[in-house]
Amino acid sequence: MKRRIKIRSSAIIIIGLSVFFAVFSCHKGNTSYTFETAVAKKGTIVNTITATGTVEADTTVLIGTQVSGVINKIYVDFNSSVKKGQLLAELDKTPLETQVQQAQAALDDAKSEVEFQTATYERYKALINKKLVAQADYDQVKYNYDKAKANLKTAQAGYDKSRVNLSYASIYSPIVGVILNRAVDQGQTVAASFSTPNLFTIGNDLTKMQVQANVDEADIGQVKQGQPVTFTVDAYPAETFTGDVRQIRLQPVVTSNVVTYTVIVNAPNPDKKLMPGMTANITVLVQKVDSVLIVPGKALRFTPDPVWLAEYMKNNPPPQRQGTGGGGQTGTGERQRVPGAAGQSNQGEFQSGSQPGKKPVVVWVKTGDKFHRTRVVTGAIDGTNAEIKSGINEGDEVILSMSLAGKAVAATTTTTSPFMPTRPTGGRGR
Repeated sequence: MKRRIKIRSSAIIIIGLSVFFAVFSCHKGNTSYTFETAVAKKGTIVNTITATGTVEADTTVLIGTQVSGVINKIYVDFNSSVKKGQLLAELDKTPLETQVQQAQAALDDAKSEVEFQTATYERYKALINKKLVAQADYDQVKYNYDKAKANLKTAQAGYDKSRVNLSYASIYSPIVGVILNRAVDQGQTVAASFSTPNLFTIGNDLTKMQVQANVDEADIGQVKQGQPVTFTVDAYPAETFTGDVRQIRLQPVVTSNVVTYTVIVNAPNPDKKLMPGMTANITVLVQKVDSVLIVPGKALRFTPDPVWLAEYMKNNPPPQRQGTGGGGQTGTGERQRVPGAAGQSNQGEFQSGSQPGKKPVVVWVKTGDKFHRTRVVTGAIDGTNAEIKSGINEGDEVILSMSLAGKAVAATTTTTSPFMPTRPTGGRGR
């Protein structure tokens, strides 16, 4: 039994060593690498943010009525062009004219009462000076006189109000524009008891539209007044419209715990293709840098394979700086720091270098069959390219990635040991 256990252990060790040497020999063989490179060149860095919004008229006015009644006549329809002060509709004026007549009668009665009380007051005023009437009678007359004057003011106010209500029966346009909506029909009754009913919606000038866009709170800090904007609408998918940021409203809009801010974009519409209510997909240009040295962002994130790097640095040691110190001895300069050997990476440095003034990052430059790392200072960065302010020159070839070339894949074979027991074949029992 002990001999069988020793035989099994020896077999396992032999198989393990065989696999190890096979893998090691494949890795130790001649392994070639391929490199993806790009040339540093002049280009443009563009940063934009996107949002969705709604096309609206620059100024929209809701026209209502302050009095109740029946729509007697409508003079405009949908899409009608109107001028300021133009008559849009009229309510039935019969009940309002009746109210005016009643107010006029009340006013005339109040005037007659004032005239009578004025004459009485003047007579009693002359008599009271001569001590010919009692003081109580004089006070009563004066009271009636003052009350008549107050009633006259009330009657006058009632009359003026009835006249104003009569004028409200005629609906006029307050601005120059186009009828966007007509909410009533002729013969319809409108009630203005608790709220003003909306009869018409007028857009002032459809050649000057605006887009009300909802910009996410993460992007609102980059939006500034006057920035150029391009946008598209579903009605014209192949056409791009232009505008600029007019206003950034401070009131947040919270929808399902998502905070957005309303940005108003000027949208010239000389051809009147844009219509109120269209959904617009806007792109705000927040940064554009022209004619700068750029490289792909992958170059700043690239870190060589540690195994290849160690072998390359062994075969191609970096040059040593020779210097003469005190006593004429030759000193050795500081060697280049090898990224990857100490767990270093450019992954975070690419982000930190996205703004001017941040610490430099590292790129690898390929010159023929030689490679060297160099520190660069980055400027503006978009989602694809990065601006290089210093460290490399135009025309330098930078490495983006590396991979194994011609990597052999060994076929999997089943090896059996004569020392290992085998299972019984099918159909046989013990």
